[in-house]
Amino acid sequence: MSAPLPETIETTLDILADGKYVADRSLATALFLALKLGRPLFLEGEAGVGKTEIAKVLSETLGRRLIRLQCYEGLDVSSAVYEWNYSRQMIDIRISEAAGDRDRDQIENDIFSEQFLIKRPLLQALEPDDSGLPPVLLIDELDRTDEPFEAFLLEVLSDFQVTIPEIGTVTAENPPLVIITSNRTREIHDAIKRRCFYYWVDYPDAQRELEILAVKVPEAPGELSDQIVAFVQRLRSKDLFKLPGVAETIDWTNALVQLDKIDLDPETVNDTLGTLLKYQDDIEKIKGSEAANLLNQVKADLAARQ
Repeated sequence: MSAPLPETIETTLDILADGKYVADRSLATALFLALKLGRPLFLEGEAGVGKTEIAKVLSETLGRRLIRLQCYEGLDVSSAVYEWNYSRQMIDIRISEAAGDRDRDQIENDIFSEQFLIKRPLLQALEPDDSGLPPVLLIDELDRTDEPFEAFLLEVLSDFQVTIPEIGTVTAENPPLVIITSNRTREIHDAIKRRCFYYWVDYPDAQRELEILAVKVPEAPGELSDQIVAFVQRLRSKDLFKLPGVAETIDWTNALVQLDKIDLDPETVNDTLGTLLKYQDDIEKIKGSEAANLLNQVKADLAARQ
């Protein structure tokens, strides 16, 4: 069931909360303005901080179809926008030649019609969903593509249209709700950013991360959640190849709940570090005495606050 776009920042916060997304007011403000003014929202930040989840929550809470374009190196128009169904075109040509019921010009016009067009995510996003509402378009990890694809995106983001030489220009009657994410493995061109509202999604502070765990893993004991968040917050101050994001915090908490843990101990931390850290060098740097020292500091700090 579809829902109207939020009319205020407060209702934007409510929509995110309905989708179990804990956001601060600045993020809700950027999202509200992007939706209100019909502009894409460009979210940049480290992997695992919750950028992609925003598009999923919007789709769920607003009742809109989610169309996801997962970016990768070498992504081109045929994978992102459209391509012709060549096998069906060849079959149609051979049938017409055998029947002799159409001349060459008619065959050419027929095979380059919409029935032979394979619509990829960007073209699909220009069409309304079954309810007649524009969908949510997620362009995920744009930094994985290259600059030529960014240049092509400019037409889509500026005018919400795609030009198909054989057919013409396809324009969205109502623009999709566009969320673009980047892990900042490279800089995205200013021309893309100028067409968007921009927001940097940072690691949450301890209080907000506790709120996230309360929503995402409500069965976790309060004391365990306190220890997990404090431990992760300290880890993020270390010189690691990949700092743990919110997604890893949630995964680690779920894992510890499955192990029936109510309190962190050095052995459990060492055994489950692979849930929290994703590179062997980082695991080797932390496990053992370093993990034990961090855990002692965490417990001492928590005890001092009580």
